[in-house]
Amino acid sequence: MLRLRALAAAAVMAAAGAALLPAPAQAAGSVHLYKIYYDSPGSDTRSTASLNAEYVQIKNSTSRAVSLTGWTLTDASRHKYTFGSYSLGAGRTVTVHTGRGTNTAAHRYQGRAAYVWNNDRDTATLRRASGSTADSCSYISTRTDYKMC
Repeated sequence: MLRLRALAAAAVMAAAGAALLPAPAQAAGSVHLYKIYYDSPGSDTRSTASLNAEYVQIKNSTSRAVSLTGWTLTDASRHKYTFGSYSLGAGRTVTVHTGRGTNTAAHRYQGRAAYVWNNDRDTATLRRASGSTADSCSYISTRTDYKMC
């Protein structure tokens, strides 16, 4: 009887311990910031080509498409881009350009006439439609033009 109680207690403790272990958050993948190209090449002329050479890439590393409708991308100064009706395919990357252009599955455009990302330091924040933070990525450098997140 004593042995039976000891075995039962051990089983309960093992089950409780397993319940407290964190689930592997990245095992199923995520939608996350992948790259920020914050200093477009050449002079800052505010031309469409120069503005569009400043961009953020967002990657879906899950095994299914994810709706980004209503998701937002912001910088530290609160410049905000909101995704309209859009779904990012499984394993795909979307590039969000600062300037103007025609939206496609792989490229989205903020439609701005001025730069968003500071050339020395900034923070990109990706938020779900609910407002919760999906990811953020910061950089502090003038030695490179981009940051891999």
